[in-house]
Amino acid sequence: MKPISEAHVAQPGLAVVDVAAYDDQTALAIQELLAGQWATAPADSTTRVPGEPGVRLRCYLDVRQELDS
Repeated sequence: MKPISEAHVAQPGLAVVDVAAYDDQTALAIQELLAGQWATAPADSTTRVPGEPGVRLRCYLDVRQELDS
């Protein structure tokens, strides 16, 4: 994964979340849970790192913007 940009954490309430999971479905389900709570810039797909188990996913959150239930 690329290094985290300063712009992604430039203000309180902005966060970068890295997910490591067994498979694509699990990683995307975690992202969906986060997106159901806060404004999220979702990842389109997961990545696999050769020699490492599972998949990785990175998404960006703005926890200042709670979504309506």
